[in-house]
Parts: sequence; structure tokens; C-alpha cells
Amino acid sequence: MLGSVKRATLVSLALLATLPLFASRQLTDELGRRVTVPDQPHRIISLAPSLTETVYALGLGDVVVGVTDYTDYPPEARAKPSVGGLIDPNLEKIVSLRPDLVLATREINRRETVEQLVRFGIPVFVVDPQGLRGILVSIKNIGQATHRAAEGSVLASRLEKKWKTVADRIKGLPRPTVFVPIWYDPVITAGKTAFITQVISAAGGESVTADIPQAWPQISMEEVLRRSPDFLLLIHGRQGGITIAELKVREGWSRLDAVRQNHVIYIDERLEHSSPVVFDALEELAQKLHPEAFRSR
Repeated sequence: MLGSVKRATLVSLALLATLPLFASRQLTDELGRRVTVPDQPHRIISLAPSLTETVYALGLGDVVVGVTDYTDYPPEARAKPSVGGLIDPNLEKIVSLRPDLVLATREINRRETVEQLVRFGIPVFVVDPQGLRGILVSIKNIGQATHRAAEGSVLASRLEKKWKTVADRIKGLPRPTVFVPIWYDPVITAGKTAFITQVISAAGGESVTADIPQAWPQISMEEVLRRSPDFLLLIHGRQGGITIAELKVREGWSRLDAVRQNHVIYIDERLEHSSPVVFDALEELAQKLHPEAFRSR
């Protein structure tokens, strides 16, 4: 690893020396770091799928030169070069793409990665969205960092309006209970501080595990049965996911009323992304929990 870093350092110095000089400005990122960013970035690398989604939503897809593995949205972003995994991106690959701005997120990316890129002379702007409100703040901050401040404010306002529209439609309606299994054996779910728990609440449901302090607690199957949710929320990605048919033949799950009654809601992985797409997933979840509230009026 040390040899790789040294090689990346040499490559970085050589490549950065060939970059044209642009005007720059200083901003404070969401970790409180002072970051010197170019006035108008021309080569952006995003180190998380959620960041890529935000950059594209700001109309900057053309200047994205690198993304990470597991980037799905928008579909055209899949054609961009990958710099590797979210936790362990390839530093040499990042340097070789000659970015003038790298976007990172505290939740996923390691501080060591950020510090190494900074040592290579690459500006790294880090966001740390906390919940739905935090996503809107991060969108505005990314807009500032990418010279798209006006677009960031417009996008955040549009998403906030969608959120409010959902809230207005479901106001006063009964709130069905929901259980979201992240893993099945052992059973891992979303607790009080998990982002998904807030989305379920905003969509007009109540997570039956919202009282558990941990973000991703492991609980027993008997505890799931005891909490007896009205609905199961199953998240499906490009690689698929478990189905109601599979649950019906699994020990324990087959005894759950929500399974026996086919009270299952499928949502894709947008529900897990701290980016603009989660507001679409929120609206879709609300429509499935409260179809009567979204019929034509």
C-alpha cells in the first residue's frame, strides 16, 4: 500500500503540473474544513453514488470524469470510469483522471482517503447530510462547490415542495406500521437513527423498530413476530432481492401476518440514497402506503 501511495504521489505531481490554472475560491465544507475549490470545476470525481446523483441533478454530468462502483443513477452515469469501491477507491486511478474537484461524504468515505487526496494537491469537498433536511442542505452546498449555487437552491426548493406535498396529502391519515429487513439471517433492520426510518415516517408510516437506538440493530425473529408490522418494506436493487414467495417458505417469516397476507411493499434502492432521488422514493412509498390519498381529486 505504501508503495502504491508513493507512486500515486509522483503521478499526481506530474499530472497536476500539466493542469491549467483557474481562478479559485475558499469554501467551508460540512466537516468545517476550509477547501480551495476552482471557480468553475471542469473535472469532477464523486466518491459515492449519492454524490453522483446530485451532481447530475445539478446539470453537471458532462464534467464528471469518475464515479465509484455501485453507481446506478442516472443510467448514463454507469458509463463513466469507476475509481473503485466506496471505502477503498483506487488513488492512482483518481489521480490519473486529473480531477480539479473531488466530492466525498463523511458517512461512507474514509478520512484517510480525503487526507491522501489533499496531500496530492486535489481539493476534496466533504458533505455530511443528516436526514432529509440535511440532504437539502448538502444539495445547496454541492451547488456552491460546483459553481451551481442557483441550480442547487432551485433543486432543493423543488424537492422540499415535493416533500411538503406528500405531507399535506397524508396528514391526519392512519399510520400503518412497517418493518424493513436489511438482512434476513440474522435479522438486521433500521433503528431510530437510520435514514430509512425517517423516510418511512415522512411517507406516512411508522417503523416498528424506530425505538431501537442503534442505526442498524440485529434482532431476533421472535422479536419481529412480537412487533407484528402491518407491512414489510423490501428494498430491491439491480441485483434483485428477496421476494414474498421466498419469505413464505422461510422459517419464522412464514408465521408473520404481513407475509401471510401479502402485505409487502417493494421499493428500489433509491430509498437508501442521501440524494435527490430519495424524494421520489419517498413519494412512491407514500402512494403505496396511502393509495387513497393520491387518487385524482
